[in-house]
Amino acid sequence: MNIIVKWGFIGCGEATEKKSGPAFPLVKGSDVVAVMGRDREKTRNYAKRHNIPNWYVDAQSLIDDPQVNAVYIATPPSSHATFAIMAMKAGKPVYVEKPLAASYEDCARINRISRETGVPCFVAYYRRYLPYFMKVKELLPRIGNVLNVQIRFSVPPRDLDYNRENLPWRVQPDIAGGGYFYDLAPHQIDLLQDMFGCILFAEGYTANRGGLYRAEDTVSACFKFENGIPGSGSWCFVSDESSKEDLIEIFGSKGTIKFSVFTFTPIELRNEEGTQTFNIPNPPYVQLPLIRNIVEHLQHKGICTCDSVSATPTNWVLDKILGKIM
Repeated sequence: MNIIVKWGFIGCGEATEKKSGPAFPLVKGSDVVAVMGRDREKTRNYAKRHNIPNWYVDAQSLIDDPQVNAVYIATPPSSHATFAIMAMKAGKPVYVEKPLAASYEDCARINRISRETGVPCFVAYYRRYLPYFMKVKELLPRIGNVLNVQIRFSVPPRDLDYNRENLPWRVQPDIAGGGYFYDLAPHQIDLLQDMFGCILFAEGYTANRGGLYRAEDTVSACFKFENGIPGSGSWCFVSDESSKEDLIEIFGSKGTIKFSVFTFTPIELRNEEGTQTFNIPNPPYVQLPLIRNIVEHLQHKGICTCDSVSATPTNWVLDKILGKIM
C-alpha cells in the first residue's frame, strides 16, 4: 500500500503561496491537510483559499493533529529549530525552509534530535533540483579543471527597508540570523558546495553602508573548498539600480561558465569552441522537484539527500563570514 504523506504547514506566508504550497498536492501520494499561522483571520482565509480542511493558531496543535504525518516549516529562521525539534520528537518528518536555522549552533541541535529520534529533516535548497542548475553541473567538464569561483551580487534597497518603524524580518538579525545576506547567500553557497564539496575555510568582512537598519548590508568574503578550489564573494544590498548584478562565474583551465541564481539569465559557456548560451526554463512551482523527491523518500521509493546534515555546512560558512563563530 502506498503511503500518503499528509502535510501540515507551520507558516502560511509569501513562500507558501507561489514557491512551495501549490506544489505539495501536485505530487502523487501527497496532500496538505492542515495549516498553522499566528494571525487567526489570515490563517483561516489561507486554508479556505487552498482547500485545506484544518487550520490552527498554535504549532503544537498542528503537530498533534492525528491526520498530519509530515510537517513543512515556513517561518522565519529563528523558529526553525524549535518547530523542527517539536515535530521530530512527535515522530513526524520535517521539511524546513532555508536556511536550516538562524545559526550553525541551532543546526547542530536539529541534527542531534534527528539522529536520536531517527526522524528525517529535509531543507528547502530546491535549486539543487532545478533543471537550470543541473545544466550548470552538466557543463562543468567542458571548462576543464576548475580554478576559481566568484560570486557577485548587488541590489538596491527594497521599499520596506526605509520603514524604520516596521522593518522586514529579513533585516532583523535576532529573527533572520543576519541581514539579507543570511536570507539570499545560502542558495548561492549551497549550490557551490553541491558542485564542489564542503567549504572548509571561510572569512569575511561586513559593513553597514546604507544605515537603513542594524544588520550588515555589504559583505565581502573569501573561502576554499575541500578540493582546494578558492573562491570569493561580494554582496551589496544598498546599491544603485544601475549596479544590479546576480552572477556566479566559474573559471576553468579551458573556459568559464557564468550563471545567475535568482534571475535565471541564460547560462553562458565560453571555451575553445566559442561562446554558447543556454536558456533553461523552470517548472511552474520551483520547489516541485525537491518536494517530489522528499515524498518519494518518505514513501520508501527513493532517497532524498537534501537533508539537515547536508544543509548545515552552509550555516557554518554564513556564520564564519559574519564572524558569529571563530
